[in-house]
Amino acid sequence: MQEGKLDDLISSLPFEVQKRVVSLLPLKEAVRTSTLSTFWRSLWFPIQLSLDFDPNPLTNEGSGQEIEQVMGMFLRSYACPEKLELNLKVLGHINKELVVKATKGVEQELHVEFFETQNVAAKTCLSLHSNPAQKSSFFGVKLLHLRSVTHLSKPLVSMLLSNCNVLESLRLVKCRELESLEVETESLQSLVVEDCSDISAIVVSAPNLISFEYHGALAQIEIKNTVSLVNVVLDLRDGPGSNEFDCEDVLPILASLKDVEVLTVSGWLLEWLCSAGVIFGRLEFQFNKLKELSCIDSVISKDKRDSLACFLNSCPSLMKLSVEIESKLNFIPSPCFHQYWHEPHLWMDFKTVKTNTSNLEQLKSVDLVGFVGKEDELLLMDLLLEKAINLNSLTLV
Repeated sequence: MQEGKLDDLISSLPFEVQKRVVSLLPLKEAVRTSTLSTFWRSLWFPIQLSLDFDPNPLTNEGSGQEIEQVMGMFLRSYACPEKLELNLKVLGHINKELVVKATKGVEQELHVEFFETQNVAAKTCLSLHSNPAQKSSFFGVKLLHLRSVTHLSKPLVSMLLSNCNVLESLRLVKCRELESLEVETESLQSLVVEDCSDISAIVVSAPNLISFEYHGALAQIEIKNTVSLVNVVLDLRDGPGSNEFDCEDVLPILASLKDVEVLTVSGWLLEWLCSAGVIFGRLEFQFNKLKELSCIDSVISKDKRDSLACFLNSCPSLMKLSVEIESKLNFIPSPCFHQYWHEPHLWMDFKTVKTNTSNLEQLKSVDLVGFVGKEDELLLMDLLLEKAINLNSLTLV
């Protein structure tokens, strides 16, 4: 049968049958059907529904359950398009509407994005507690991406997350009005918080958490009841934020990460701690299991070089080190600290720093990214070459 006639034949089928045909195809092949005609392309238009939504947690039980039922049907159905759009009229808010867009991903993950028709200045806190006793249409969701969680969407998000009892991966991106995040669940294995500019506190209680990534300004981070944590990223490219820097608040964060095997950290944090008098080798905790360390910063200066050398004294099992200079990052100058716990490490000359740096007997590989041959970069390279007595590989990129 000719391709044109076959297209006409399939196009004449009922809309529900066409959706069923598309749902049985592999995702890549199904997407290609959108090129056949505008009629086929309509199969990929998102389902659009309009509902009333009350953001008040004391009164929104009915509307919340209705939204949950709609999204649950969307998740369970293989005969529907891969996108769902909910236009929620916010009760009690004139001229405000909350738009929720949900998309099924290639790996059967769920991406949810929130929009408001009008900016809301109020900030919000988000608590995500799983309820294993509660069976719902979201019980099988394992991967969930949330974007732009707002003040109005917070109660809806909390309701949805409380029903994700086998959730393994959670990602929050650009949730600008989110001030705090509290996560308590046994199933979670991966958590990513990225570009949430208002966040100041994160509390995670997840015994099976393997990977934690945070990208943004320094926040108060508490990771507890976690025995499986292996990989941590503290990408603090936005600096200390609006909070006053206090070693008493920052060192407990590092102490909670002492058993990780892979760590990425911003260089300015190590510099600030050393400037305040912290000597890593003398702390009560050490990074005895750390095998891979990545340090990212906008520049390698004398203080950043020496603070990294100090931190290496707390990493006796380190096997791979990566130092990456990203010129596009903002330069974050260290303030003047007037009170010190010990004699500051950064008061020493480089010869003393070099003498006080432990031999890195396990270090086999060093990657230096973005180096241009400045004096402090060359001195750091010289230190690593001398202290990594069993080094097998040094790469300059």
